[in-house]
Amino acid sequence: MNMTDIFYGTGDFFQWTFKFIKGSGNVPNVIFWIIICALMVVWLRMQARFNNEAKAKGTLK
Repeated sequence: MNMTDIFYGTGDFFQWTFKFIKGSGNVPNVIFWIIICALMVVWLRMQARFNNEAKAKGTLK
């Protein structure tokens, strides 16, 4: 096995996954947006908790 085999194998794998993604339509985009929105909500809740804790300790600038 040489580097060419690895590169061609990687390329074949990505072509296969892109065919799957193309066939699934808009579903992957919706899934990614749901994940992004959920993570933003989690982060904003954490940030609010950190700010409240800092305000209570008097370390908020």
